[in-house]
Parts: sequence; structure tokens; C-alpha cells
Amino acid sequence: MNRLAGATSPYLLQHADNPVDWWPWSDAAFEEARRRDVPVLLSVGYSACHWCHVMARESFEDEELARYLNERFVAVKVDREERPDVDAVYMEAVQAATGQGGWPMTVFLTPGGQPFYFGTYFPPVPRHGMPSFRQVLEGVEAAWRDRRGEVADVASRITRDLASRAISGAGAQPPGEEEAGAALLGLTREFDARYGGFGGAPKFPPPMVLEFLLRHHARTGSQGALEMVEATCEAMARGGIYDQLGGGFARYSVDAEWTVPHFEKMLYDNAQLCRVYAHLWRATGSELGRRVALETADFLVRELGTSQGGFASALDADSEDAAGRHREGAYYVWTPAQLAEALGDEDAEAAAERYGVTVEGTFEEGASVLQLPDDAPPLDAGRADSLRARLLAARSTRPRPARDEKVVAAWNGLAVAALAEAGAYFERPDLVRAAERAARLIAEVHTDAHGRLVRTSRDGEAGANAGVLEDYGDVAEGYLALYAVTGSAEWWERAGSLLETVLTRFGGEEGALFDTADDAEALIRRPQDPTDGATPSGWNAAAAALLSYAAYTGSERHRTAAEQALGVLRPLAARAPRFLGWGLSAAEAALDGPREVAVVGPHDASATARLHRTALLTTAPGAVVAAGEPGDEAAVPLLADRPLLDGQPAAYVCRGFVCARPTTDTEELVQQLEPSVDGA
Repeated sequence: MNRLAGATSPYLLQHADNPVDWWPWSDAAFEEARRRDVPVLLSVGYSACHWCHVMARESFEDEELARYLNERFVAVKVDREERPDVDAVYMEAVQAATGQGGWPMTVFLTPGGQPFYFGTYFPPVPRHGMPSFRQVLEGVEAAWRDRRGEVADVASRITRDLASRAISGAGAQPPGEEEAGAALLGLTREFDARYGGFGGAPKFPPPMVLEFLLRHHARTGSQGALEMVEATCEAMARGGIYDQLGGGFARYSVDAEWTVPHFEKMLYDNAQLCRVYAHLWRATGSELGRRVALETADFLVRELGTSQGGFASALDADSEDAAGRHREGAYYVWTPAQLAEALGDEDAEAAAERYGVTVEGTFEEGASVLQLPDDAPPLDAGRADSLRARLLAARSTRPRPARDEKVVAAWNGLAVAALAEAGAYFERPDLVRAAERAARLIAEVHTDAHGRLVRTSRDGEAGANAGVLEDYGDVAEGYLALYAVTGSAEWWERAGSLLETVLTRFGGEEGALFDTADDAEALIRRPQDPTDGATPSGWNAAAAALLSYAAYTGSERHRTAAEQALGVLRPLAARAPRFLGWGLSAAEAALDGPREVAVVGPHDASATARLHRTALLTTAPGAVVAAGEPGDEAAVPLLADRPLLDGQPAAYVCRGFVCARPTTDTEELVQQLEPSVDGA
């Protein structure tokens, strides 16, 4: 029986025709394991995961191995992007047991869902000290058959350990000046002064950390914070991790120099990085920031946009090369001969110098990943643009990487925020419209009749999985950013509805938050995690959105919830700042107020537009902006009691229950929004 054929997940569909008798995550799968008295093999991955594809080809497509597996196990396949709750619970067990994690994740469970043996990728034959997958299966089956009591003891102990890790309370106050300074010091120690970024290989883009550093610089004037942002952003934009032809960032660099990426492109990375580069431009006027923000925004719309208005999850790392082999990076890399074929000898030489293409190559088989070395001979803008356009056109004839068509609510929320702001900053109304279309899809397809979010959709059809905390936090963030740009109160209202669900369904004692709602499917542990990974944790995403909503409304309930949630970060700020970037960004907003800006005037008045744009361009951390006509206070409380000033459009700036005098002058508005160096 092909139980995956009707799945909405492209990852599950990729495995639908395997000889392995896969089950989706379901009560029926575990009931089948109980009926047959066999363990469960849980295999977790995602569509753009390179090693997931490798293990599928090597093991799950092997007829003999599949027969053995089907006879002795119930095999369950999970898309981590559809079920982040399942992934989080068992990944925590994997990391606790092995000290590391990753995908594909391979976990063996009792029929009650308790884990007892763990791993990630297993090869088809013993290799590099790793057992083969067949050996693992035989060992687990033997233990289940002959040492059942030992297996039960291990499973019970692991489950008890996971349950004991629950965070019962947060804290009364978010990180303050001392914690922000300690986080900055910790990041300075881990900063790679030679190549930018933090830590060594593999090196991941750190958008949330960069956002914290930008906000810290804006609030305190710290030049060190800004220099780390500028160096990292330039190194990434010049490196192979950035697509020099089509825009957009790959998932990570396998080296410390940003030269050779792991070529998959994720929506969540590019949405966050688009916003960071736009904020770098906002802070410094950086032309590189402007260019990369716009190129990445265009990549999102062009390459990941769906016909329903949302954004697909990812592009694969692999595609066919000229010889018909399925290879990582084949779509993106170049040899000198390929340059000559596309451009002719003279222009190929210029392109090779510009993009760092050599005979030796920087990748496999003499191919090079395109970079933009800062010491390359200069080209006039017209010729540089021509070379790029011609290479992009030639590349477009190659077999394209597959696209994961799944639309994830949280990641689309991140894209809404990025595109709305980029469109406003750079006067690109088409990008704002793209943000509105995605927000409309979330509102109409991902929101059920009770106002609850659905995690995923595909081809305009909602999936079966309930939204988790990160969906609510990131979508609320996107809605609030879209409201700030458009002034359409619908998005502010929708954010408020989602945050009400956060407060009533996801909260625990003393401000703690859980990743799943209180009425969600019960797992062996209700997951919760205040640390940021590749995306903002649900905990921090919700806290940041609650803080912004409180600034719009004056709601003490929302403000208190945000501060208590952020309070858990206080003891962590000095120890793990690289994994708290979005939480620390929200803490910077709390330290600065955040500033509240109300712009009142006719929507079609140029003076209103100038004040509104000035407010949006403030670097004050987490500032909220409301724009409307007199009388709009019924929709958004921040606009209440804000009349025109002598009949002219006016801006009102408040912070911590204190308001500056209203102004009709953009220069005065800039001064009112300028954070003082001491943070006062």
C-alpha cells in the first residue's frame, strides 16, 4: 500500500514509490507496531536535504534492504518542515545521546513512541567508522528480540530525561544593558575577523545576530557592533554562498571563507537576509546593502513565488550536470570552457577574472563557484551588467534544481516582513504587492474558521498539520510589518488575533512558552525552546511580536508576556549569544522603548507620505509605525487623539509613556527618532 501518495509534502512524495513500506506519522502507524510487536523506524528529513536524497538512493531504494526493514519494523517518514514539533522532540534526544544532530535523522522508537537508538545518515556499507544501515537494523532488531528489558529501560530513561528539561518559568524582565553588553562581548570573541561571520566551518549566515548588532549599534553607537555587520555582509555578498548571477543565498558555506556553499536555497534564509541587508542600507546608506537586498527580494519573487501568491520552501542543492549525472551544485558552477562557450574567449576572460573562475577550480572536477573578489580588475557598470545577464541566460538553459512547493506559514511571514520593508525603503511597490499577496494567502488558506493557523499548504490547499508557535510569531511579525508599510488596519487586527491565541493556547507558568498549543497532538514531551536556530525560535518570535503589539496598543498584558518570555534569555546572553539573535533583537527593542510613531494625515497627501517614509526609515530598534487619517483611532489605538497640526499632516513620537511634541517637519522627526548614545 502506498500510504504517502496523497501527501502534501514534496519530501514524502519523493519516497512514495520506495520499496520501503512507509507510513506517515499517525496513530495508525504506532498501532500497527503494537499489533506486530516491532519497533518503529522514524526517518526525518526535508525536500532540499542533500544527504536525505543520498540515503534514499543508497538504502531506501534497495529492494533487499527494504524487505528486511518491512518485515521487522514499522517505517515512519516525517517532513521536518511540516512537523517541526516531532522533529524538535526527537532531535533533542539525538543531540543528547550523540552530541550532534542533523538530517536525515534516524531514530528507533518503541510502539509507545519512546526513543531508544539514534543516528543521522547511515551508509550502505561500513565507512569512516560508521556501521552500515543494514548493520544498524540488524543490531536494533536483535536488541528488540533478545534484550527487550534493556531496551525498555533505555527508552524510559531517555523519555524521563526529556520530560525533566521543561522550562517551568521565564523571568520578570528581559535582558538589560549588562546582558546586551555581555552578548556583544561574546560575539566579538567568536567573530572571524579575517573572513567575517562567527565560528569556523561549516559557516552559516547569521541574520538574527546581525539584526541584534544593527539594533545595538543604533541604540548605543557601538562601532564594533556595526563593523562586524559590515564585514560579514560584505564577505557573504562577495562569496560563493551568494548567487552572483541570480541573487539569493545558499544554505551555508562548507568552508570558513564563504567560498563553497551547500547549494540548497531556503526561503527562510533569504527572507531574513533580505531584511538584514535592507536594514544595513537603512543604517549606513551602503550601496552593497541596497543591491543585495533588492537582488534577494527579486530572487524570492522570481524563483520561490507560487501562483497562489505564497512562497515555496526551497530549491534543491542537486540537479543534472551536462553528462546527465545528478550532482550537487551542477546548476551554479562554471569552468573556463563553459564561460567561453557562453561568452566567447575575450568576454570569458573578463568574466573569469571578475568571478574568480580558474582552471584549478574551487569546487569539484575543476569547476568554480562564482565569487566577486574585491581585488578583481574593475569593469565599467555596463559591461559588468552585460556579462552577468548573458551568463544568467546561459545558466537558465541548464536543468534546474527541483523546488519544494510546500508553503510554510512561518517562513512566509518572514518573507512578508522582508518584502514589505524592502518595497517601502527602495520605493518598489511591486515588492509591497508581493508581500500583500503572500499575507492574503496566509489569511485565506492558512487560517481556519476558528482563526487558528495551519502549518503548510500546497497548490492553494491547506495541509493537515496545525500551526506551531513559530508560525504564530512569524506571521504576526509579517502582518505588523505590512501594516506599518501600508496602513491597512486589517493586518494589525489579524496580528492581534494570532497573538491572542499565543497567550491563551501556547503559554505556560510565569511567562514560559511552548512550541505547540495546549490542544495539539500529545508527544512524549511538549516541545519548547527559547534558542534561535536557522529561524527565530517560536519563543522569541512570539515575544518580539507581543512587544510590538503592546507598543501599538498600550496593552500591559502583551507587554508583560513579552518581557517574561524574554526574561529566560538573561542567564543565556553571555553564554550563547549566537543562538539568541532574535531574542536579543527584541530585548534591544524593549531597552529602547520601543519607539511609537503615529503619522496622521490624508493618505494621498505628499506631506503624509514624507513623514511616513521618514518614520519607516528610523533605525530605532523595533520602532512601530502607524499611519492613518484623523478618526482612524477606532482601528489602531496608537492613532487615538492624534489630530492634524494646524491643518497639516503630523507625526507623533512616544516612548515609555512620554511623547515628544508633534511635528510636521521630517528633519525634526528624524531628530526625535535618533537614539541617544547612552540609550536614554
